[in-house]
Parts: sequence; C-alpha cells; structure tokens
Amino acid sequence: MTAAEQADDLSDLEIDLFLEALFRRYRHDFRRYVRPTLRRRLAQALPAFDCASLSILQHRMLREPAIVPAVIDFLTVQVSDLFRDPPFYAALRGRIVPILHTYPSIRVWVAGCGAGEEVTSLAILLDEEGLLAKTTLYATDVNRAALRDAELGVYRLDRAQAFSRNYQRAGGKRSLSDYYMAGYDRIAFARRLRENTVFSDHSLATDSVFAEVQLVTCRNVLIYFDTELRERALGLFRESLVRRGFLGLGAKENLRGSAHASAFVELDRSNRLYEKAA
Repeated sequence: MTAAEQADDLSDLEIDLFLEALFRRYRHDFRRYVRPTLRRRLAQALPAFDCASLSILQHRMLREPAIVPAVIDFLTVQVSDLFRDPPFYAALRGRIVPILHTYPSIRVWVAGCGAGEEVTSLAILLDEEGLLAKTTLYATDVNRAALRDAELGVYRLDRAQAFSRNYQRAGGKRSLSDYYMAGYDRIAFARRLRENTVFSDHSLATDSVFAEVQLVTCRNVLIYFDTELRERALGLFRESLVRRGFLGLGAKENLRGSAHASAFVELDRSNRLYEKAA
C-alpha cells in the first residue's frame, strides 16, 4: 500500500483517538492541527515504526515513552531555510529595524522556531544592524529534538549555497561564510549568535504568554492550524506584543477573518508585516 493509500485509509476516529491519547498521556496537543497534513504524516509514520495500523502505533506510544520524540518529529513540519523568503527580511531591515533602534532593550519571540533557521537569520540581521547585543530572542517550539538542533546551530554543508543566496537577496552586508565554520560536511554558525537566545519548549495550543516583546515572528506555522487554534495563537501574539509592537507571518498567512485583525495595522501586505495598534 502506498503512503497516499495509507493516508486515505486512516479514519477520523482513529486519528481522533490517537491525538487524544497523545495529549492525555504526554500533554502534546495536536488535536486542532489541520487534518489533511496530520493524516499524511501519520501515514508516513506507520512504516517507520513498523506498525500496520494507527491503533498499533497508539498502543506502542502509550507503552514506550522513548518513541514519543520520534512521533512528534513526524507530526511537526520542519521545512525552512536561512533567510527564507528574503524580501521579508529585507522589509524587516528597512521598516522595523529603525524603530527597534529606539528601544533601550529589545525582546523578540520566534514562535515555532523548528531547527533554528529563522532565529539564526534574525540574529545575523540584528548583529549587522548593531542590535544583537541588546536583544533577547525567545526561540520556542513543541519539538524538543528540533530545539536541540536549533541550539547547536549546525546544518548540512550542502545547504550553504542556498543559505548564501537568500542572505544576499535579503540585504546581507557581508559574506554569510563570515558567520560559520565548515567541516565534515556540516556548517556550524558562531556561538555568539545564540548567546542572547533562550530556547524553550512552548506550545501555541496549550501554553500562555511568557514575556512582553517588541517583535513576534511566526512564519509558516499557522497554515497547519485549524481556525480555533489559529485564533488562539494570534491572541497570544497580540497579548505578548507591546503597544506598537510588530508581528511577522508567513507568505501564505494573514489576519483576514481573524477576530484579532482590528488590533493590528497592516504595514506591508506582500511581506505579511503588521503593527499592533496603539
């Protein structure tokens, strides 16, 4: 049976029971994620765990806590790049950075940071603008394995060329290679870029606001949430932001139809940048 056929074969009831078990036993809440993505990724997980059905995987998960991190890997989408969507970072540099310069200290929340590509990108941008030393970055995700990767700041060497192209298109002021060392088919970004970063397990589905910040970026995460969870996440961002703080979303995300839309002013439609209303 192909992965597509397996995905079609998973019933909503099976998925509901699996997600409820995951939440009740381990407090990981994926119940409000969009169903097509979950269905596809759970179907991919079955052969990886040598399970013929989702109920068998559920049984294993409840009795083998050691496999839960690998299950979470399948449920979370880890697709990113350094300076992904370069115009977004160029817009940040041109529109937001001049205002951040007016603050004596800066706090930035990178929600759904994955393996750290976005927080590394922001650290480089802030460093080039003379702001990194006075900035605290909060990098959060539900995937603890991804968070460990983000803390290391190490990526495959074959990604370096695409990273560098994005960096230059985003308005980079140096050579990206100035920020990393290469060896053993890996590139390791300078530790100083992460010295002011707090990496933390945080769920937009169950956790609350933990800090007041001037900038929130949550890019290409909301597209995997249903309407209720999307509203919850936007509410957290709204609550976390200072008056006239900034919100950056992904290229396929916006505030249209949200109950929180009136709390924001659209600064840059094409690059999904918003300012919290005064």
